[in-house]
Amino acid sequence: MSADVEFAVSRIASVNPATGEVLGELDSAGPTEVRAAVARARATQPEWNAWGIRNRIEVLRRFQQILLAGKTDVARRITLEAGKPLVEALLTEVLVVLDAARFLIDNAFAILREQTLAHGNLVMKTKSGRVLQEPYGVVGIISPWNYPFSIPATETMAALVAGNAVVLKPSELTPLIALALQSLLREAGVPNDIFQVLPGEGATGAALVASEIDKLIFTGSVATGRRIAQIAAERLLPVVLELGGKDPMLVLEDADIDVASSGAVWGAFMNAGQTCLSVERCYVHQRLYADFLDACSEKARKLRVGNGMDEATEIGPMVHERQVRVVESHVEDALRRGARVLAGGARLRELGPMFFAPTVLADVDHSMRVMSKDEETFGPVLPIASFRDDAEVVRLANDSSYGLAASVWTRDQSRGEWMARQIDAGTVMVNDAVSCFSISEAPHGGVKSSGLGRTHGRWGLEEMVRVKYVDSDRVPGMKKIWWFGYGAGFTPQMESFLDLLYARPLRQKLRAGVRSAGAMWRRKL
Repeated sequence: MSADVEFAVSRIASVNPATGEVLGELDSAGPTEVRAAVARARATQPEWNAWGIRNRIEVLRRFQQILLAGKTDVARRITLEAGKPLVEALLTEVLVVLDAARFLIDNAFAILREQTLAHGNLVMKTKSGRVLQEPYGVVGIISPWNYPFSIPATETMAALVAGNAVVLKPSELTPLIALALQSLLREAGVPNDIFQVLPGEGATGAALVASEIDKLIFTGSVATGRRIAQIAAERLLPVVLELGGKDPMLVLEDADIDVASSGAVWGAFMNAGQTCLSVERCYVHQRLYADFLDACSEKARKLRVGNGMDEATEIGPMVHERQVRVVESHVEDALRRGARVLAGGARLRELGPMFFAPTVLADVDHSMRVMSKDEETFGPVLPIASFRDDAEVVRLANDSSYGLAASVWTRDQSRGEWMARQIDAGTVMVNDAVSCFSISEAPHGGVKSSGLGRTHGRWGLEEMVRVKYVDSDRVPGMKKIWWFGYGAGFTPQMESFLDLLYARPLRQKLRAGVRSAGAMWRRKL
């Protein structure tokens, strides 16, 4: 039976996690609609590419200004649908997108323009080379619910400015803000078929993966990412996969306790801990351990939890009941295995079912799910363990199947940077956490089970293009010495020529090489 027959039209509801209010309902896109959207994108993409980089940059410039003017409204929409405090919607979503647009406006032309390629091989000096960076065509994006605006917007802008069309499948939990992104980009001048949003559940994402897209950008779980990679491998579909993390925080014995504890509390609890870059494992030198626990638990207890639309709120609700249950199970498992709760530890049911208290756990170890090498907690939980020396903490930090990000806290910057080089992660921050995502120039992505490829910066932009090399011979009427007609004595001539090229000082080898090459070319002619 075909997927079209099996697919029954379903509706998805966008729900405010703080209040339970239904914000809107939408039909899920089925396989037929997905294929049609991709076909429309493919038909229109050549014209969009023909606009040229500079004209596409101007579209991004208009988008940036439209977003800036409407920043408060966009932030409110994010908060209503994703629950995070309004100020976090501004700083971790709107600001990130505005700055990513700034980076592309300032740098896309220089990164993507056609470039000459110099030839160092003396034999190839009669040639000229050009490197072209051409769009893939149609890029599919599957984005998550935790950053429903900044993640798809930054990826979409990079794809669009490179000349691609984009088909976006947002999370079924946060479709409305994706549709708002679509409206903003179309207002800025992006043609309708060049950027399309297809709301839906997992079946819609599966249909997009199976469609005739040319590249896929996916952010989500390891399990889903692996399935996507297997499907993509069957037809060599290139993918970028950002699959989460179990990010460690290393607090060395010379760290400033007040600064590091504030960083830990923010890094673990912002966006209610629903961040791939969250501090999910905290290791503190045994000399600082007791004082650090006291500082973190005191600061966690003071955090104001509530509806994100309230300006006093610092921690909003979690987005989905399923994830709240994961957090509860991790905390319960840790307590059974000997951990202590110093703050929080349970839902705040008086606020609503989706609110979980900022939780600090002491005396944790790697036998507990909250410190597991294979499971993300993805909630407002800060588990803290002690360590004795640098060798032990590096071993603990690297004892994970994930490798997205990490942080090192120390008063000695050189030592912190040295420690950063010992940690298996795509990004390591010294004396800060999480905020690397807002550095538009920096690549974002991980190693090990945290995924493949990069977004953001020049590396993310280069993921959106295929490299083509064009080589042109400047002496088209001359036969090449490496063509057939080798003949007797040609091998020793080549041996001598290689010696001239690579076994003498540069000045001598250039002079002798040019003379030898000239003689051989004349004989060929």
